[in-house]
Amino acid sequence: MAVREILVFPDPRLKAVCKEVKSLDEGAGACVQDLVDTMNSHDYCVGMGAPQIGELLRIIAVDCSRYRKPVPNRGLIVLLNPQILTAEGKEIAREGCLSLPDYTGNVERAVRVVIQGLDRTGRLTLVETEGFEARALQHEIDHLDGILFLDRIASLKTDLFRRKARA
Repeated sequence: MAVREILVFPDPRLKAVCKEVKSLDEGAGACVQDLVDTMNSHDYCVGMGAPQIGELLRIIAVDCSRYRKPVPNRGLIVLLNPQILTAEGKEIAREGCLSLPDYTGNVERAVRVVIQGLDRTGRLTLVETEGFEARALQHEIDHLDGILFLDRIASLKTDLFRRKARA
């Protein structure tokens, strides 16, 4: 469909709680495709939430096969109305976000999660995952509730870092 502009903090839409997707109409389908197209247009981008492209809908896309380091993954995961059912373990690791392009931060997240949502055909699906893919899914689900990784770091002074310039 289309590569869309990515909203950058402090755009207020990034802090909004998104609406549940009620039906898989043309609007939701177009949003899913635009989300995937926009994610794929950015090197090494592994996930995106609909609010990042200005759509206040509960839709995420994650594809950890795009990560610069090989990690176990399922390839493209698209979920509508995702909910974390269980979360186990804790780990602090560095995260970045296209909506906060100049920074990365240390964020504590669950190591293993089970997530329920609708796939792009409307079928209820469960995703059980761990490690980097679990982190990416949690990060994108946070976007649907207006939560940025900045909101999850323990200290702006010690856990927020200016991103290094890319060559």
